[in-house]
Amino acid sequence: MRITIFAAGSRGDVQPCIVLGRGLRRAGFNVLLAAPENFAGFIKENGLSHHPLRGDVQQIMASEIGRGFMETGSANPIKQIRTMRTMIGPVAMGMAADVFEACRNADGLISLAVFAPFAHSIAEIQDIPLINVEPTPFLPTRAFPAPGWPVQRNLGGLHNRLSGFAMLQVIWQWYRPFVNSFRKRYGLPAYTPASFYRILNSTPLLGAYSSSVIPHPPDWPESAHITGYWFPDPNTEWRPPAQLEAFLDAGDPPVNVGFGSMAGRRPEQLARLVLEALAKSGQRGLLLTGWGGLRTMSVPDSVFVIDSAPHGWLFPRMAAVVHHGGAGTTAEGLRAGVPSVILPFMMDQPFWGGRVKTLGVGLEPIPRKKLTADRLARAIHTAVTQPEIRQRAARLGEAIRAEDGIGDATRILRQYLGG
Repeated sequence: MRITIFAAGSRGDVQPCIVLGRGLRRAGFNVLLAAPENFAGFIKENGLSHHPLRGDVQQIMASEIGRGFMETGSANPIKQIRTMRTMIGPVAMGMAADVFEACRNADGLISLAVFAPFAHSIAEIQDIPLINVEPTPFLPTRAFPAPGWPVQRNLGGLHNRLSGFAMLQVIWQWYRPFVNSFRKRYGLPAYTPASFYRILNSTPLLGAYSSSVIPHPPDWPESAHITGYWFPDPNTEWRPPAQLEAFLDAGDPPVNVGFGSMAGRRPEQLARLVLEALAKSGQRGLLLTGWGGLRTMSVPDSVFVIDSAPHGWLFPRMAAVVHHGGAGTTAEGLRAGVPSVILPFMMDQPFWGGRVKTLGVGLEPIPRKKLTADRLARAIHTAVTQPEIRQRAARLGEAIRAEDGIGDATRILRQYLGG
């Protein structure tokens, strides 16, 4: 059976789809990953076939508009819609056309849920089944506030569920004109504001996260499944640089700090603040510079700087992890069984920061706008020294490591797709 997987966004969005593709290929499926061209090498490394899509999210987020969006956040829905349309507009129609081509010979389409209106349109035209997948929950529920909603406090079931519908409308408005233009091109009727919810609620949906972190809400349909996290296989060819091993062996476990692409317009300022916080906390540090999230000049001997390293190898060797709260990085921190300090910038990151705090495996998230060196230093010190947090983090890590997310996902997909 030939399956096309539609994935776009940051590495944190695309990587779970690559992991799923590898699992499906091992199960005997013929998998084609439709993803932006800038991920071609990453996909090839994982042994999957690739159909390139127009649009480089890393370039978009590195632009002046993208960095400004990261810096100011997304609390204003109107501003968020306007900014996202500006960033998405130039590539949306081209990307949809490319996914359409990638599905010409497909027997089924798997798509990130954030693109469900595009994916549902393509599946409808091609007359193939659609299954949506999500690293972050999208369906409205009374159980918790919607990721991306400005108020992440649990104010009750009605508020939580309404926030879910509101956020679906915000996301729908990002690309409403582009989706309906695409549908018009193929003679399909325009979607209405309720279409996004109907698609997610009626189409099989796989949540790539742990039920120990987000239990299945009772108001979700049976077609929504929580499988466990989709972690990449260990990179057996990767070897840590000798200098990194020497640094780790030279003292107590350090605190990892990294924000992926998140930094806003002043990454140097963020790096200086982090170094000051580490010094005030009395902790050694390891800085992951990512692709623009941190920039450093000179650092003390108590800090090691590296561009990247596999989180699955690195995080278990840390005393705590400080990061932006992206779904993938949060998952790796939880799996490692070490405390987390989350500094959310935008979108779903405050949600994951809130989950970490609720689970008792980390501190209250510190929004980027409220971040100071003193506040970060206190959070780091608490995360490293409080035994209750460390014990809860260790127990949750054990539970997550015992799950088989890809195995469960493959089993569920086979039920829906056959093969």
